[in-house]
Amino acid sequence: KMIHLQGPQMLKMLEKSLRKSLPEALKVYGTVFHMNQENPFNLKALVDKWPDFETVVIRPQEQEMTDDLDHYTNTYQIYSKNPKKCQEFLGLPEVINWKQHLQIQSSQSSLRTAIQNLAATNSGKVKQTQNILYATVKTVKELIPSMLDAKNIPNSDKLKSINQEMFKYSSLDVTHAALVNKFWLFGGNEKSQRFIEHCLQAFPSFCLLGAEGTPVCWSLMDQTGETRMAATVPEYRNQGLVAHILYTQVQALEKLGFPVYSHVAKDNHFMQRANKNTSIPLPCDWNQWDYVPL
Repeated sequence: KMIHLQGPQMLKMLEKSLRKSLPEALKVYGTVFHMNQENPFNLKALVDKWPDFETVVIRPQEQEMTDDLDHYTNTYQIYSKNPKKCQEFLGLPEVINWKQHLQIQSSQSSLRTAIQNLAATNSGKVKQTQNILYATVKTVKELIPSMLDAKNIPNSDKLKSINQEMFKYSSLDVTHAALVNKFWLFGGNEKSQRFIEHCLQAFPSFCLLGAEGTPVCWSLMDQTGETRMAATVPEYRNQGLVAHILYTQVQALEKLGFPVYSHVAKDNHFMQRANKNTSIPLPCDWNQWDYVPL
C-alpha cells in the first residue's frame, strides 16, 4: 500500500515528524523542507501509511522521469524507521521504477540490505558510495541540539583572508553549468550537465570571480537542499578559496532559514579541512546507491 501525501498541510506534518528522526532522516528532511518552500524540482512524497508512517520516499513526478538512462533525475530520497521491513514498500513499482537507471540517496546505511535484495530481484546491479555527512553548527543547534558538544564546535576565526582586489563574490548562472560539470566528481556527462542547469535555476549558488571576471571557485545546492559540487579551478587551488565560498554560502543560506548540510568523500582530507570552519561531522553517513537494470 502506498499513500501520496498531497497539499501543504500533509507535507508540513511530514517535515515536523521527520525532525524527530534527525540526523538519520536528514537527506529526506532537507528535501521535504524545500518542497514546503517552493518545490522547484516538482517532487512528491510517498509513505507506506499515514500519519504513523514507517517509510517515506521522495521522488520526482512520473512526467519528469521520461529518460530511463538519466539517473540524476531518477533519484529517490529514502528514510525508514524500520529498514529491515521496508523492502516490500520499496519494491512496489509505483514507489520506485526499477526498470530505469536510478539513484537512491539516504543518510541510513542500514537500507543497504533491502536495496541489494531489490536490485537482485529486479536483476540489476547496484553500487554504493558512502561519504561523511556534515551539518553546520547552526543547523545542528536548531534541529539536533542534543548533538552539540563544546569539543566539536568549529572555530571559524581561522579563515585566511583573501585578496579582495583580485576576487569578487558572485553567483553562477546556467551558462556556467558546463564549467561546474567538468569538475564535479559525480558528473562530467551531458545528463549531469542538465541536472546542474536545473540546480542553478532552482537554488542560490555562490562563486568567486577571478581577475578575468570568470568563476574560479564555487558551490551549489541540489534538489535536497544539500550544498554540493564545490570546486576550484586548478590554477587557483591551495589559496583557501573554497573555505571562503563555503563560509559565505553557509551564512547566506542560514539567513534564509535553510537547514545547511553537505557531504565529503572519506579520502578528501582537503575538503574535510575546508568544512571544519562551519560544520561538524554527523554520526550517520551520506549514502548513494547507483542502480542499473541489466
